[in-house]
Amino acid sequence: MRIFSKKTLALILASSMAVTLCSCAGNKAKSDNTDSLITIGIPQDLDDGLDPHTAEGAGTREVLFNIFEGLVKPDSNGDLKCAVASDYNINEDGTVYTFTLRDNVKFHDGSTVTVEDVKASLEKCMGNGDEPLVASFGEVLKVETPDDKTVEVYLKEPDTDFLANMTVAILPKDHLDASTELIGTGPYKFVSRSPQENIILESFDDYWGEKANIKKVVLKVVADADTIVMNLEGGSVDLMARLSTSQASQLSDKFEVCEGTMNLVQALYLNNAVEPFNKKEVRQALCYATDIKEIMDFVSDGKGTETGSSMFPAFGKYYMEELNDTYNTDLDKAKELLSEAGYPDGFEFSITVPGNYKQHVDTAQVIKEQYKKIGVNVNINLVEWDTWLNDVYMGREFEATVIGVDASQLTASSMLQRFVSDSGKNFINYNNPEYDETYQKAAASVKDDEKTEYYKQCERILSEDAANVYIQDLPNLVAVNKKFGGYEFYPLYVMDFSKLYIK
Repeated sequence: MRIFSKKTLALILASSMAVTLCSCAGNKAKSDNTDSLITIGIPQDLDDGLDPHTAEGAGTREVLFNIFEGLVKPDSNGDLKCAVASDYNINEDGTVYTFTLRDNVKFHDGSTVTVEDVKASLEKCMGNGDEPLVASFGEVLKVETPDDKTVEVYLKEPDTDFLANMTVAILPKDHLDASTELIGTGPYKFVSRSPQENIILESFDDYWGEKANIKKVVLKVVADADTIVMNLEGGSVDLMARLSTSQASQLSDKFEVCEGTMNLVQALYLNNAVEPFNKKEVRQALCYATDIKEIMDFVSDGKGTETGSSMFPAFGKYYMEELNDTYNTDLDKAKELLSEAGYPDGFEFSITVPGNYKQHVDTAQVIKEQYKKIGVNVNINLVEWDTWLNDVYMGREFEATVIGVDASQLTASSMLQRFVSDSGKNFINYNNPEYDETYQKAAASVKDDEKTEYYKQCERILSEDAANVYIQDLPNLVAVNKKFGGYEFYPLYVMDFSKLYIK
């Protein structure tokens, strides 16, 4: 098996992607795991569907990561390692990716993965019409299977970074509709789901790689952020990620708290298509009126990292710390810009926030108080996660929202492509011809330094154009009952259940 090192993603990602401030390891139990069980709290149900090719919610992808695998998959260091494939080769100009299938990889239904399954899965991502099901697969020209061990992916244009897209799930060719049947190749198989209550997974005995240490994983939906500590202390939840600092401080010594980063860009995302956010001066005024340090101090005790554009620090060579100073707090400048835009007395707008994410709710509350200083009144509209997903993200029926946007893959494009004007993921309705042109230049370049510079130009445009009010990459505080160990942070918004074990 070959690790992707030709243009290794360790160069794309910072070497220190997450810091663990506790001992989440321990003496791993190697005994029979037949009756072993862990209950993990999750903030929302998988309401955006169970299909790994179309799921939008980061929380959904976090769960599906354990059930489905691609030809390659990321590890906790940010390297892409072979999974369903045992090896791969990329031709010199980055137009043909050739994969060798791993021997005897089993689906959860007991059938063996074939090249036909891989071809069908990739062609599903390509879509049947003009619009690909998975945006990045618009680059794919065709998929060929010259023999029963080889899959060749041909691209329309050279792309030396396309390997990261091969993390898309491989499904049985006769069960491509994963919304009804979850049949993957991962270390855990789907057992059942009780909507708004729990999802139950069980370790897959015929998994090709290292078997999971814990037999049964119950994912308990804890949608009310105010009950997280009670669930942990009461014993109904053994592990929960993304706690606030106040929640973590309330835990007893039954728990260890690990600290990493969420690997996302938290921002006040603005609908650029509605008044008054279709005016650059208004968006800039809000940026000048925002005190990032005050937000970070209130929401996360100063923890986290400021972000001045749509890139978080783990993407080391792309992250531009200097953009944090594009709009330093200046209330006089904010009022001046509002007057220029025709709002000398300010205006009123609503921030729609999913109520199950305490950090985002707290951030909205600080913003509300800060904007009073420039005559802007904010209404906070708390909604359930599925409502936010349907109305804000999918329906684009909102004025502003506080949320964190993550990278679906280990590529800069997964953060920046969503702001191209015709992107289906462009939920803020951003429209800037200069940005579109610069992004296309980045996508077309095969020279790493040139591609990097174009992506940085994209970040600079988003920052200077005040596409959103950028805030921070939040800290990720994970509460782990001391009975368990093995929690590892990834440079993506995922959680690897198979690494967990009973001490």
